[in-house]
Amino acid sequence: MSVLGTWLSPRTAAGSTGLRARILLALVCAGYSVGAAVGWGSPELARFMGDFGLAAAALVAAVSCFLYARVSAGRYRPAWLLFSLSSLMAACGNAVWGWYEVVLGVPVPTPSLADAFFLCFAPPAIVGLLVLAKRPVTRAGWVCLALDAWLIGGSLLTLAWSLALAHAAHMAGAEEASVGPAALSLAYPLLDIVLVSMVLALHFRRSGANRSAVNTAIAALALTVLCDAVFTSPLLRSTYHSGQLLDAGWFAGSLLLAYAPWGVRRRPGSDRPGPPRTVSRPIAGSLAALTPYLAAAVCTLGILYTVVDGRRVDRVVIFTGCTVVLALVVRQGIMLLDNISLTQELAQKENHFRSLVQGSSDVIMIAAPSGTLRYVSPAAAGVYGRDAEDLVGAELSSIIHPDDLGRVVHEVRRFLAAPPHEEPTTRIECRFRSGTGDWLNVESTVNRHQGGLLLNSRDVTERVRLQAQLQHNAEHDPLTDLPNRALFTARVRKALTGRRASDSGTAVLFIDLDGFKAVNDTIGHQAGDELLVQAARRLQESVRAGDTAARLGGDEFAALIMGDGTRDQAAREYQVHEIADRLRLTLSQPYRIGPSEVRVAASIGVAFAEPAITPTDLMRNADLAMYRAKAGGKDRVELYAPQMQADVVRRSELATRLRTALREGEFALLHQPVVHLASGSVAAVVAQARWRSAQGILFTPAEFLQVTGDDDRTAELGRWLLEEAVKQAADRARAGHPAAVSVRLSATRLLDKAPPFGSIEALLTRHGLPSGALMIEVADSDPRISFDELEQRLVALRRLGVRIALDGFGSGFAAINALRRLPIDVLKLDRTLVEGVVESARLHKITSGLLRIACDLGLQSVADGVDVPEQVLALRAMGCTHGQGMAFSGPLDEYRLRRALVRGQFPVPGVPGPRTVMAGGSIPLLTGSHAETPVPPT
Repeated sequence: MSVLGTWLSPRTAAGSTGLRARILLALVCAGYSVGAAVGWGSPELARFMGDFGLAAAALVAAVSCFLYARVSAGRYRPAWLLFSLSSLMAACGNAVWGWYEVVLGVPVPTPSLADAFFLCFAPPAIVGLLVLAKRPVTRAGWVCLALDAWLIGGSLLTLAWSLALAHAAHMAGAEEASVGPAALSLAYPLLDIVLVSMVLALHFRRSGANRSAVNTAIAALALTVLCDAVFTSPLLRSTYHSGQLLDAGWFAGSLLLAYAPWGVRRRPGSDRPGPPRTVSRPIAGSLAALTPYLAAAVCTLGILYTVVDGRRVDRVVIFTGCTVVLALVVRQGIMLLDNISLTQELAQKENHFRSLVQGSSDVIMIAAPSGTLRYVSPAAAGVYGRDAEDLVGAELSSIIHPDDLGRVVHEVRRFLAAPPHEEPTTRIECRFRSGTGDWLNVESTVNRHQGGLLLNSRDVTERVRLQAQLQHNAEHDPLTDLPNRALFTARVRKALTGRRASDSGTAVLFIDLDGFKAVNDTIGHQAGDELLVQAARRLQESVRAGDTAARLGGDEFAALIMGDGTRDQAAREYQVHEIADRLRLTLSQPYRIGPSEVRVAASIGVAFAEPAITPTDLMRNADLAMYRAKAGGKDRVELYAPQMQADVVRRSELATRLRTALREGEFALLHQPVVHLASGSVAAVVAQARWRSAQGILFTPAEFLQVTGDDDRTAELGRWLLEEAVKQAADRARAGHPAAVSVRLSATRLLDKAPPFGSIEALLTRHGLPSGALMIEVADSDPRISFDELEQRLVALRRLGVRIALDGFGSGFAAINALRRLPIDVLKLDRTLVEGVVESARLHKITSGLLRIACDLGLQSVADGVDVPEQVLALRAMGCTHGQGMAFSGPLDEYRLRRALVRGQFPVPGVPGPRTVMAGGSIPLLTGSHAETPVPPT
C-alpha cells in the first residue's frame, strides 16, 4: 500500500481507527473554506488557491483512486480507475484555468482548453457509477434501469430548462454569433443532470460490496455536481471569480473522493463480487418504487411553473415531458407484467409447498408465541391418530407428556434466546399424546416463525423401542435374560462409588455349576441351555429385590448383595454366608430336563467390599474364592482371604517359569525301577519328568502341572517325555543295559490328532528301539473319552508291538469298562489302594479281588507306591507280580540307573539271597498318577 493510502487508511500501524484521518480532512476543508470566505487576504492569493488549490485537490483524488485500484482486485477496480481519470480531468481543467488567470494574467477565453477538460470530467464518473451499480440479470431489468435514468434525468431537464436553461440558451444565442458558446453553456448543466441522474439511480441500485466507500464516493460526486449547478446559474456565473466560497465545495468534493476508498473499514474480499443472493427485480424497495412518480411530479412542476409564470411552454419542455410520461407508462407496464409474473410464481410455489406439506409423512405444526397451535398438517391423522382440525387451537403443552414438559420448555426458551444466525434450528425429543391415549416418542426439528415456533415432527417410537431393545441386549445375557458381565460390572461400580460407597457389607458372589460340562457332553447342549435357564430363574428368585443376579458366561453366575449399613462385620459375614449357602442348596436341587432329572452342584466364592477397592479387584477376589471352593472339593461356599491372591501370584510365577523351563531345556528325566516281587529282579523302568528350578528344587508333575493347568504345556511336556525316554532306552540297550521303558500318557493325548500316536512308530525307528521295549500307560478315566476311538488307537499300537498298561486301576469309575473293551497287557494298581492295603481290611479285600481279576484274565500286575516291606509281603501274598516304590528304589538318574541294572536286582523281604539275573520278563510301565515318588537323585 502506498504512503498516501497508508495516510488515508483508517487502520494505522498502531491499530487506531480512522478518526484522525477524518478530523484532518475536516480541518483542511474548513481551513480552505475560511480562507475562501475572507478572500485569502489578497486577490492574487485568492486566484492562486481558487485555481491551483482546486487542481491540487483534484490531483490528490486522482492519485488516491489510482493507487487504490492498483492494490484492489475484483470487478469494481475499473470504477476507481474511472474516478481517477475524472479527477485528473478536473485537475487539468483547473490547472489550465489557473494558467490563464495567475500565470498569464488574462481572462479565460470562452471556449477554452479548460472547458474541454471540465466537460471530460462527467463521462468517466458516469461510467464509473454504472460499474458500481448492481447489474440487472434480465432484459427487463436493463430496460427499467434506462427508464429510471431517463425519468430522473428528463424530469430534472424539464425543471432546469423551465427555471434557467431556456433563458441561458436564449441569451447565449442572442449575444454570440457562434453556436459554440451557446452549446457550451448548455453542456455543463446537461452533463450535471446526467450525473445527478446516475447518482440518484445508483442510490437505489448500489452493490452491497464496500457500501461505505461507494456512499462516500457518491457523496463526493453529488457535492461536485451541486457546486457545478450553482456555478452554471446565470446569476452567479456573471459575478464568479476564482477563490470564492464556491471553490470550497469543489475542494471538499475532491478530498472526499480521495478519502472514499481508504477511509472506511472493509471486510476482507469485500471488493470481490459474490454470487447473487436474489434475482434482481425492477421494484427494489419502497423508495425505488416511488422514483417514477417523483420524476413525473418534478416534470409536472416544471411545466406548471412555466404556465403560471405566464410564459409560453417551450418545445423542449413539451418534448421532454412527453418522453417522461411515455417512459413512465412503459415502466408501469413492465411493472404490471412483473407483478403478474410474481403473482403466478408465488401461487405456483404456494401450491408446490402446500403439496409438499400435505403429502409429507412428517407432521408440520406452527405454534404462536403463546403456545397455541395455529396450523397442523394433515399428516397428524396418520402419525398421531388425531385430526389436524382437532389440534388447531389447542395448547402445545397439552399434548406433551408432563414428565417431558419442563425439559421442552427449557430447551425452547434457550433456543429463542440464542441469536438466530448462531443457532437457526434445534432438535427436541419428547412424548406426544396420540388419539388412542398412548404416548408416542416424537422427534421435532424446531425453527423460529414470526415470534413463534415451526415444528417438523416425526414418530420415532419404533426407533426408540429398537434402541431400548438393543441397549437391553447389550447389557443382558441372551439365554437367561440376566444382566451380563458388562452390566454387572457397572452395578458393582455404582455400589462402590454411590452413597453406599463406605458400606463394607456389600458383597459379590461368584457361582460356578459343578458338573455342568458333563451334562452338556452326555445329554446335549440343548439340555444344558435349559438347565442354565432354570438355574438363572432360581438365582433370580433367591436374591433380594435390591440385589443383582447376573450370568457372566458359560456356567458361571454372579450376585451382588447390597449392604444394609450394619457395622457388625462378623454378623454381616454370617448373613451373606447364609445367603450364599441357601443359593448353593437351591442350585443343587434336581433339575427336570425333559423326562429325566439332572443334578449339578454349585461352588460359590464370596468377597466383601473394602475401603477404596475397585470393582475389578472385588470381582477378582470373588473369582479366587470360587476357584478355592472348587479346589476344596466343590459344592461349598468359600470366603475370600488375602492368602488366595498370594497363591495365585505364586502359581502364575511358577507357570511362567515352567514355560521358560520348557523353552530352555531345564527338565530332567528320571527312571524308577519296577521290581519282580518274587525275585527282586528289575523288570522295567518307569520314565518320570522332573523340573529343576532356579533354586535347585526338583518339582514332580503333581506339583508343577497342577499349579499351571496349562494344557499346551502339558502336551509339550508329554511329547518331550516320550522322545527322551525312547532315546535314553535305546542308548542303554546299545551300551549293554537293556531294560523296557514305560511312559505314562493320558487318553486325551492318545486321541489327539497330533503326536504321540502318529509319531511313535517313527520315533522307535529313528532311535532303533524295539517296539516290545516300550509300554504306554493309559491314564485318565474322563467319561467324555470315546472308548471306540481309544480302542482303535490302542489296537494300532499293539500291532506295532507296543505293550499297553491300564494305569490307576481301582480308582476310576470307568476302570471296569476299560478293562472290558481295551487291549490291556498290564494292570497297574493305584497307589491309593496300596497305601492302605496293610492297615485296612476293606482295602485288602478290594485289592485282592482286583488282583484275582488280573490273574484270571492272564494279565500281569504292578503295584504303584510300594514303600514299606509290609506292603511287599501283603501284595505278594495276594498274587501281585511286580511292584514300584521306595521299598526298592526311588527315581534314579541315568548313572545310578545303569549301576542298578548292572546289579540286576533289589533285596525283597522274604526272599533269601540276592541273585544277579533279571527275571520276570520285560514289562514297560509308568507311574499310576502325577504323584510320582518325590525323591530327588542322590
